[in-house]
This record gives sequence, C-alpha cells and structure tokens, in this order.
Amino acid sequence: MQLTLWTYEGPPHVGAMRVATAMRDLHYVLHAPQGDTYADLLFTMIERLPRRPPVTYTTFQARDLGGDTAALFQTAARQAYERFRPQAMIVGASCTAELIQDDPGGLVRALDLPIPVVPLELPSYQRKEHWGASETFLQLVRALAQPPASPRPVASRPSCNILGPVALGFRHRDDLQEVRGLIERMGIEVRVVAPLGASPADLARLGEADFNVLLYPEIAGQAAAWLQRRFGQPATSVVPIGMQATREFVAELARLAQVPVPPDLEAEVARAPWYARSVDATYLTGKRVFVFGDATHAVAAARVAAEELGFQVVGLGAYNREFAREVREAAQRHGVAPLITDDYLEVEAEITRLQPELVLGTQMERHIAKRLGLPCAVISAPVHVQDFPARYSPQMGFEGANVLFDTWVHPLMMGLEEHLLGMFRGDFEFHEDAAPSHLGRAAQPAVLPAEPVLPPTLPPDVPLAAGWSPDAEHELRKIPFFVRGKARRNTERYAQERCMPLITLETLYDAKAHFSR
Repeated sequence: MQLTLWTYEGPPHVGAMRVATAMRDLHYVLHAPQGDTYADLLFTMIERLPRRPPVTYTTFQARDLGGDTAALFQTAARQAYERFRPQAMIVGASCTAELIQDDPGGLVRALDLPIPVVPLELPSYQRKEHWGASETFLQLVRALAQPPASPRPVASRPSCNILGPVALGFRHRDDLQEVRGLIERMGIEVRVVAPLGASPADLARLGEADFNVLLYPEIAGQAAAWLQRRFGQPATSVVPIGMQATREFVAELARLAQVPVPPDLEAEVARAPWYARSVDATYLTGKRVFVFGDATHAVAAARVAAEELGFQVVGLGAYNREFAREVREAAQRHGVAPLITDDYLEVEAEITRLQPELVLGTQMERHIAKRLGLPCAVISAPVHVQDFPARYSPQMGFEGANVLFDTWVHPLMMGLEEHLLGMFRGDFEFHEDAAPSHLGRAAQPAVLPAEPVLPPTLPPDVPLAAGWSPDAEHELRKIPFFVRGKARRNTERYAQERCMPLITLETLYDAKAHFSR
C-alpha cells in the first residue's frame, strides 16, 4: 500500500455508499470505526445533497475491540431496519473493520430480517471506489432483478433501462436528463433508471425492458453484462459524449429498438461543430492537449479533442486499472503512450514533461495545471463542489457537445487577451508587473527574483532543465501566453543539448535563431 496526499478513488465501501445514496428505500449498514464516518461529507458538502446518505455505522471504538464487535453490528442492523423500514438492505465493512473479520453478511442472516439483505464482499486493500460501486450494483441486480411475468405484446412500444448514474457522479444528473430526452424523442419507453432514483422494487423490473442503455461502464458494465446473460437484454456500447458519438448513439438506439430516427432528431445539430470550424476558432487547430481521468470520460474527451476541435492529443491516461485495455487502445489510435496510474505525482511529472497548452482532467489535474500555469478544464471525477453546478450542464448529447466546447475552448480564448496585454507590456500602466489598476498608486509592483529561477522538482527519471537567469526569465515573459510554453521547452532543450547549466538572455536569443531555421 502507498501512502499519498491525494487519491483519485476512495476505498470500495465509498463506491457502495454512492450506489446506496443514489437509490430510494435502500439502507446500508456499514461496520466501521468512528473515524470512517467521514464519507458523509462527500455527499452533503461536495455534491450538496439535502439529505445524509442512508447509512448506519456501527462506529465501534478502540475499547470495543476487547469485547463483542459482532454483537454491535447485529444491534446496529436491527435498529436500522426498525427505524427506516427499507425495502432492502446492503451490509458490509469499511477498510478498517475488514481487518476484524466479523462477517457482516453472516451476522445479518442470523437476524432473519423480513426484507432482502445483500452482503457485500469488498476487498479494501485490493480494490477501489469505482469497482466497489460496480460490484454493489451488480450484487443488487443479481439479488433483486426478476424475469418478466409475461411476454411483452408484439405491438408494444420498445423499451429500455438506463444504467449507470449514481450519487457523486460527474454531471450524472444532467447527463441523465439529456440522454433520456433523446430516448423519448425516438419513441422509446424508459422503464427503469438505476441506480439513481431507483428503489429495490424498480430493480426487480429490470428484466421487463427490451435492452439497456449503458451510460457509465465503470458503474454498470458488470450489471449490464449479467442482464444480457440472464435475460438476453443487449446493451448499448457507445457513450454519447461529443457530437459524433451522440449521432452514433442515436443510430445504435434505432438499431436496438428497431425504430427509425425521427427527422427532427436526424437534423439535430449542436452549435459546437460550427464554432469549431469558424474563423474565430482556427487558431485552436493543433493545440496540444493532455487528457486524464476515469477511462470513459478520458477516452471520449480525447476523441472529441482530436476529431471535433482539431486539437493534438499529446497524452492520454486513466486511474482505474480495470479499464486499462480501453485506454491503451485509444492511446494507440492517437499515437501516444498510455498513462495508467493512480499516482498523481506520475501524472504531474508527465504534464511537466509534455508542457501541453491545455489539460483536461480531474480535480487533481486542476491543481497541477494551476501550479504549472496551464489552462485546465475538468472532465471527470474526482471533482470539487464547483463541478456540481446549479445550472444545467451535461457532458452527453447534443447540448453536452456545446458545454464541452465552451468549457474547453474558453481557457484557451483567454490567450488572446494575454496577447493583447503583451502588445502593451512596456506601457507604464499595463506591463506584467504593474499592480491592479483599481488599487491605485499605493500598490507596489512585483519585484523580479534576484536568483536564477530553477525548474520544479521532478522524479529521478525526468531530466532536469537548466536554470533561468532573471533577465532571461523576464524576456521569456514577454512572449504571448499561448506559445510561451513551447518557447520555454525549446530553449531548455537547446541548453540541455549543449550542457549549459544556466539560460541567459543570449541563450534565449540563440535558441530562437536555432529553431527558426
């Protein structure tokens, strides 16, 4: 196990909690010490839900370890049932309680409660949050889903289930609204949406639909595969992120439901493709972008960046190793080496090495890009409170394509303002070290460092760049924002190849002349 300051995923019981929090009339009894109740904050403070997760903790303490912790769990389970009267319960242990080996499943079976109780075996030291959510949903579907009571009438409307949205998911609420609208416009009935908003009774009806719409394979891929084996329900394979993928998704829906695509949907267009082809956006062509996140969003984002916005994907990776194959295949299509890791320091080192002009990533990459002075847009969990907007902001569907364009391109558009500032950099009022104008003359301008500016500390396998003298660093800052990174990389490479320990003003000019040939 590796201790880390940041982590992309929590332990698997947090994934189980995401499923339980998304559903109705389901309760989670978690065998956990007092300190493991922190997970409540993820939902009430980050997602800003108006309710606590439906979780009962045993909250045993150190002094309880000398007694009967199994009895504590049984008491907590019995009291949870009597208080909440759920349709079903799931039981399990947190990573700390797993070491006690109290067997929550066996203990709750002995209580003989009059509702379905699904025990969860979530190995906290081998698996992580997304796998925990996937395994929890799979076990609930296996325990509760029933075959249809009677064959569906031949003349009935085609129907589907939507699988995958959960609590604490990145834009899951808005994605669901967008995709559901597309499905209903095609005349297809939505039977069950799960886990988000579903009850155990709804899961029992999953077998009644003709097929399943799989939005997030990390959450519902295993359950969709089981439903296909058990009830013969096919599942969609296209995740509708981006204009092209949305059109492919609509065509796949039409094939599975055996219905034509309505003319109005056939003619549907997002504004993003027109913007991307407009004169104003031509300067974006070839911008170097680094993509990292969960596999579904990272692979989709790389495709949109390369095929719809004209960016150059210089890096692609994901932190959930269960989908490493999909990420490697996508990286091969883009001609880059895949980065499969859950160590944010490796990601930071790769971003530092590549010096992209835009970073598409998680909350982690937002921090990394901010330190490196790079534009960044969040495309995937883990996310912060600002990524749960009150407004409608999907990532999927036609409207999602517009949101992606705005979110990704606007940080680069700010480079134009930087360029205008650069034109007036020598002006007494507008130069880079001038204080904000609203502070008046009392504000003191920034002072350039007296010592050479050294590059950030990197892992041993990343080559160190030469240091910069103050006058060279000052001259570098005169270069427009959106090409400054390339100028820095070229100059440092020029200095490294000639074993120069310090980049001076003369070195900067020599490098410029060298690469201009």
